[in-house]
Order: sequence, then structure tokens, then C-alpha cells
Amino acid sequence: MDVRAQSGDVAVVGMSCRFPGADGPQQLWRLLAAGRHAITDGPPGRGASDGTVAPPWGGFLDAVDEFDAEFFGISAREAASADPQQRLVLELGWEALEDAGIVPDSIRGGRLGVFVGAFADDYAHLVHRNGATAASQHTYPGIERAVIANRLSHFLDVHGPSVSIDSGQSSSLVAVHMACQSLLTGESDLVVAGGVQLNLLPESLDIADRWGPLSPDGRCYTFDARANGYVPGEGGGLVVLKRLDSALADGDTVQCVILGSAVNHGGSGRALTQPNEVAQRDVLRRAHERARISATELQYVELHGTGTPAGDPVEASALGAAVGSARPRTQPLLVGSVKTNVGHLGAAAGIAGLIKVAMSIRHRELPASLNFELANPDIALDELNLRVQQSLGPWEAPDRPLIAGVSSFGMGGTNCHLVISDAPSGPIASGRKPETGEADSGRSPAVLPFVLPFVLSARGSGSLCGQAARLRSHVVERPDVA
Repeated sequence: MDVRAQSGDVAVVGMSCRFPGADGPQQLWRLLAAGRHAITDGPPGRGASDGTVAPPWGGFLDAVDEFDAEFFGISAREAASADPQQRLVLELGWEALEDAGIVPDSIRGGRLGVFVGAFADDYAHLVHRNGATAASQHTYPGIERAVIANRLSHFLDVHGPSVSIDSGQSSSLVAVHMACQSLLTGESDLVVAGGVQLNLLPESLDIADRWGPLSPDGRCYTFDARANGYVPGEGGGLVVLKRLDSALADGDTVQCVILGSAVNHGGSGRALTQPNEVAQRDVLRRAHERARISATELQYVELHGTGTPAGDPVEASALGAAVGSARPRTQPLLVGSVKTNVGHLGAAAGIAGLIKVAMSIRHRELPASLNFELANPDIALDELNLRVQQSLGPWEAPDRPLIAGVSSFGMGGTNCHLVISDAPSGPIASGRKPETGEADSGRSPAVLPFVLPFVLSARGSGSLCGQAARLRSHVVERPDVA
């Protein structure tokens, strides 16, 4: 019997996300399991502007201009003045709490912390460029990055820490790390953490492309010889965190467990934006020490994996030195990157990796890392004892917990690594069985002796119809589910 429930462990009890091609964790899993990517031409106004060299494609969300202001008690005028990243975090916060089975009114006045990674200011630039003369009392808070986290805390009426975090591309994973510290010190009783990124200005892509690392063909070739740059993406994801002992005592569904984490910086290094291998090795080792695991116990690492010629070899070398070299040669460490599916989500990149690993644990399968054929000549996979996961396959660890790492590195040198495990007693005791699409009774729907209704609720008739339509679509798409 697995009796893991150490005092420093943190449970993920709820999740939500909006990623390219995936409006929730289940949709993300379907994208991953099918081995598909969600890179498309940009919506009108969000591709490259005329006369620039930036590519017109990326990983995009649909309808980022739409928002149910009435649901969140916000006037139409205030909603129009709010950065869509603020609005997206409100929606994701509600959905994550819903996934955790937490009624928002039940936590009102409590010590729920909110930690959100964010660095994009595209909406503020749009306001400064086009709408400064029409500014109102809602404009200033609407474009302040701090309010991305604060607005969710205000809506929920909670009194824990409320912090927007910018450490570059590692922001969302650093937010999760800081959220865990807040829980473990008793500063918060419950935490919502993650990150958000929306690319609303063509000029943002132009500037990134002139810096140099954008892929010219719209594909992320993590660890591959064709690696030629990253693919820009956008999205957001949040997780609801609780101390593991509290989650087990409360009977929560534990979707996965954060065993330990670490954050550091690369120092001066070769240049401000050049990754530092020594620092990456150090952050891996510190996270593993805090998680109380050895290199041989780690089975998979969700890479930062941008697909850049400079970044991939450094990450591979650090991982090989810290983990691969300490493992038997017959047990290479499996690695992969969700960026090959949805692009580089900037401040939300790390939370995308965490949610991918959580879904992989739930289904006990590892999906393929796309676009890998031949290793980058600067990455000696065999010598480093690493192997890219190239197909969907079972994640098996007989008589051992499933354990994975998630890495995220910021352009300016802030590195973060988390160690993730399945629930202490495995998937059955965690409250969820792997979803097979079959009725729990093993019988077909036609012979069930009775029918139970689904009870739906919403704050308006339009929303209620939307709930019913989504339920109907879910059932129609899965005729074998009772």
C-alpha cells in the first residue's frame, strides 16, 4: 500500500484551461492522444501586419473578445475596459473551482490565494494607441497587470495573497511554486494558481521575430535536427491546490500531487537571454531533493522544449547531467513537450505542461511529442540517457507511483522545475477511474433498469440553453457512454 502523504505535499484538486484547440483539460487530452497540433493562421487582426516579416500563424484562442459580464457582476462598460486576460482568468477561476467541487460562496471571506503568471501587455498598448482619449474610471485598473490576479480575488471575496507574477516564460510555473509555499507556510488554506497569455497585437509577433527565435515554418521541433525556433501561442490555465493531508481528509478528488519544486536564476552567464546549463542542473536537483526522489524514480520530464537551436541542447545537457547520467543505461528518461501541440504559450507555457502531465497521470498514458525524427546533432540522446516519447503509450510503473518533472525557463534566466506524482493510493482511491468510455456497470445503456436526469443550472435562460447544448453534444459524440 502506497502511504505517501508527506506534510510538504500539495494536491491538485481542480483544473481548467483554454489552450489552442482545447477548451478544457479533456479537450487537451484528446488533442494530445490523437497526436494533433493546433497551429493555424491567425484570426483577423492578430497575424502579422502588412509589410512585416512575422509569420501569420500560431496557436490562437477563439473569441477572446467575448465575455459574460453579467455572470461576473460587471457592467458592460467596465468589462469593455478590462484586459481580456483579466476576463479569461475570471472564467478559468470559476471553472477550476467547479472542477474541484468547490462552491464559490462557500469560500467567501476565506484565505484563498491567487497566483497568476502574466507578462503580455498587448491590451494596454492597444488602449494607449487607440483609446486613451476615451478613457474612463474603468480604464486604469482594466489595463494594470496586477489586477489580472486581483480581479479574481475581488470577485470571489477572498483574503489570501493575490499576486500577478512576471518571470518571463516561466511565470505560470513560478506562480504554482509560490502558491505551494503559501499553502505550506499556512498563509493560504486554498490556492488558485497558473498563468495567462493573449497575443493581441501584430507588432508583438513582429518584435519577437526580429529578435530571431520564431520558427519560419510554424512547427516546434523539440530536440530534433530541424529545430528552427519556437511557435507563438496563447491561452490560460489554472489549478486549485490544497495541502495533500487536508485534501485527503476532506475527501477531495486528488488529480495529482506536487511533491516538490524549486526556482533559481542563471546569474550573469554568457548573455542575458542565453540559458545557463549549470543553473538548470541546480534547479532540477533542488526540486528532486525537496520531492524526496532519486533520479531513478523519475519516469518522464515535460520539457521547456521550445525547439530553438540554442535552448534545446542546453536543456538536454542539463537534464542528462542531473538525471540521465544517474540512471541505468537500460532505463533512459522519457521526455516530451506540449509546445509541439499548441505552441509556446509565453507566461502560460508552464501551466500547459503541468496540466498535460496531470492528464497523462489520470489516463496512465504518455502522449507523443510531435515532430521528432532525428536528434539535433548537438544533443547526444544516447549519451545523455534520454529518449523522446514518440507515440501514445501506457505509462506503467509496477509497484511504484507515477512520477514526472515539469520544467519552465524564463528568457531572462528564471528557471523553475516541479516534481509531480499520482495520488497516494493510485487512480481508484483518487476518486477518478481512467476514462474508457464504457459504463461503470459494464452493461450497455439499453439494459439499464432506470434513467436518472441531469440537473442543469445557470444564471439566465441563454446560459441554461448553452449548458444543455454542451451536454447533448457530449452524449452525441460518445454513443457508447451510458
